[in-house]
Amino acid sequence: MSAITSRYARAFADVVFEQEPAKIAEELVSLQALIASSSALREVWENPAISSVQKRAVLDSIAAKTGMAKPLRNFIAVLIDHGRIPQLEEITRQFQAEINQRLGVENAEVTSVRELAPAERQQLEKKIAAATGKKIKARYATDPELLGGVMVRVGSTIYDGSVRGQLQKLKEELAAGV
Repeated sequence: MSAITSRYARAFADVVFEQEPAKIAEELVSLQALIASSSALREVWENPAISSVQKRAVLDSIAAKTGMAKPLRNFIAVLIDHGRIPQLEEITRQFQAEINQRLGVENAEVTSVRELAPAERQQLEKKIAAATGKKIKARYATDPELLGGVMVRVGSTIYDGSVRGQLQKLKEELAAGV
């Protein structure tokens, strides 16, 4: 992460934090995905031969069609004016981390052998929240190699409740003669 992208992300978080930061973060992610998927849009916004006025006109058209929040529209206009659109993906990641930190939310990656039911997800998220002392925003994935149970990554901490992990731990204990 560069100091520049961090500075933009923190400044934007300062602006929107008292409004609806989670909603604006979702809009920013959607816009960043739109830009990433549209080479024509990237070409317009990243081309120094096209004036900022024309680039902002494209932005205003997108904002009108999507109902984009005004602070987000203004932030993207600043990025356009300063030639920072190529760093939008990194700024978006940093912004999300900044908002999550300010809201006391921690991202968790949950991997299980099968798709978890909504009740199971809710119960697991409560347990993770109790263990971390933070609100949890979980992303779920499946991995048939786990054999059973779940593996949870919160930040740099891994909670391995998988059958594969337990078998590996048992194997290590047996090899060490414990």
